[in-house]
Amino acid sequence: MKVLLTHPNFPGQLRHVAAALGARQENVVVFATRIARNEWRIPGVSKLRYEPRPPEGLKPHRLLEPLQDAVLQGEALHRVAHDLKTRGFTPDVIYGNSGWGSTLYLKDVWPDVPLMCYFEWFYDPEGADARFGLAPGAGEGYEPPKLMRTRNAVIFNDLWACDQGLSPTAWQRAQFPDAFRPKIEVLHDGVDTTFFSPAPGAAPGLDLPGADLTGVEEIVTFVGRGMEPYRGFPQFMEAAARVLALRPRAHVVVAGSERVCYGSPREDGKSWKEHMLEVLDLDLQRLHFTGSLPYGQYRDLLRASSVHVYLTRPFVLSWSFVEAMSCGCALVASDTEPVREAVTHGQSALLCDFFRPAAFAEAICTLLDDRALAARLGAAARQTALERYDLRTLLPRHLELLRRTARQPPRSRG
Repeated sequence: MKVLLTHPNFPGQLRHVAAALGARQENVVVFATRIARNEWRIPGVSKLRYEPRPPEGLKPHRLLEPLQDAVLQGEALHRVAHDLKTRGFTPDVIYGNSGWGSTLYLKDVWPDVPLMCYFEWFYDPEGADARFGLAPGAGEGYEPPKLMRTRNAVIFNDLWACDQGLSPTAWQRAQFPDAFRPKIEVLHDGVDTTFFSPAPGAAPGLDLPGADLTGVEEIVTFVGRGMEPYRGFPQFMEAAARVLALRPRAHVVVAGSERVCYGSPREDGKSWKEHMLEVLDLDLQRLHFTGSLPYGQYRDLLRASSVHVYLTRPFVLSWSFVEAMSCGCALVASDTEPVREAVTHGQSALLCDFFRPAAFAEAICTLLDDRALAARLGAAARQTALERYDLRTLLPRHLELLRRTARQPPRSRG
């Protein structure tokens, strides 16, 4: 089978699918990407880099910025795809992440090639994340409604143009308009539960960048791509300050980059880390920021965690949460829809109100005190990961959906 994969940040959510396709010699796999990340190499997969060309002239209206970026990515991939076609490559199926723009014009290059899209999120100005925590009738939500509608323009095109869609969770699929949901199958990417597995006694000797945890017995962990309100970083820091004050032997470890990945940056130009360090009284000898970690060290941190904390607004469920489940972490998490789909309060995690840092601190201390409860919750979270998110089960389903899409005639979009 000949497959064209595309994600702007190689390999993204398509890593496992790309590796499985590349492992079979009969497949020809091309992965088109904006950021090639040379540290990532997948045998049997050829990278094809596309480079958006910034237009000359005036800066676009602020509401058009995400749309312009998507159009530039779409144009860039259209150019390299057209060149691929002139050199004789026509895929049996195209599979790409929706919303970035890379899939925008591929049907103009190969009108008869089925397109499968990975749909993560639909931006609804009245939806779950936009007005989260606001009283009925309150003013504008977390992001301006006009900007959210603009972001959806590219997603709507993919919903219309694709022959098959998938979304990683039922709750994320439910955010899309009713008319398009029949196209979207619920199928999580899957987690390597063999790699992300418990390792009793992993804490002693754990040495990470900025965090020598040798001999530390109480390790509270927080992981994120960035540090932003969308993932509850300010609330976590308030909870961490309480825990550090109450428990002199506890250490808190934050892994991730000092940036905003979701939502808007602070208007004063400071990072959320800088702001929280200024406004909170924190024992900096027991608060550690590791930055982004290589996969192995990240897994080791989860294995060593006494309590792992995950917060999110009603939004895309993070990979890190399912990976923490798979490692058997004792979980304290936000009581929000994406989390409740994955775990159950009192059975596989302790869930708390997103806006109550004191409740998170109390739950963390409960699990640090009651190690038997922590072990039961961690074992249940691990079992859920094995039953619902195991790569060994989900990857074959993913590949079969791709093969099925490749065999079916493209749907009429008229």
